[in-house]
Amino acid sequence: MTPERFARAVQVLNHRQPDLTVVTDQVHKGQNLSAIIRTCDAVGIMTLHSVYDAATFRAHTGTTMGTHKWVDTKIFRDIDTPLQRLKNANYQIVAADTSGSTRDYREIDYSVPTALLLGAEKYGISDAAYPYIDHCITVPMMGMVESFNVSVACAIILAEARRQREDSGFYAKRQITDEVFSRTILEWTQPLVARYCQKHNIVYPELDDAGNIKDLDWRNRSQTTG
Repeated sequence: MTPERFARAVQVLNHRQPDLTVVTDQVHKGQNLSAIIRTCDAVGIMTLHSVYDAATFRAHTGTTMGTHKWVDTKIFRDIDTPLQRLKNANYQIVAADTSGSTRDYREIDYSVPTALLLGAEKYGISDAAYPYIDHCITVPMMGMVESFNVSVACAIILAEARRQREDSGFYAKRQITDEVFSRTILEWTQPLVARYCQKHNIVYPELDDAGNIKDLDWRNRSQTTG
């Protein structure tokens, strides 16, 4: 990896928003999942929670596997598991929904820990998800079509979340911990080393400002001491 590429990775990590995430509830079209993941990366989201069959998810997202390097995608078989975990972590669950009583998406405060919930293309939010939802939102439309494509709605809503967080200074300083930064930058820029460490239960070596491993004897020293 070139120093320029490493510097870019550092800059991106410094803008990551650890308390902003997306949950997809049975979104199954590959192009929509790909677009959602790309949008997550673009606004600084670290983790996507996808409720869908794991094998099918991988098959449908082959065209965006490069983006998966930068956005941690967690797969679940049911909607209760990710939403309950997020609620326990004090996230507000904001659902993009066109049914029932909704609020304009711009009325929501996205500067607090937030999970954007997106429903399936044809059926929307599942019934099991509703008990966890704090706000149902919609993107106002001026045309004959009643709703945006799910990936387009995601991009519009997350652009507003980014605007609010930018205004609050969330992108001006690093939001993730030093521990998360050190772990993630090595996994991003030295993936073979990261996998070796994981396989052999070795502590990740430190990197210098150019992305090089500081201790050239890290492997033997770690094996000897560990």
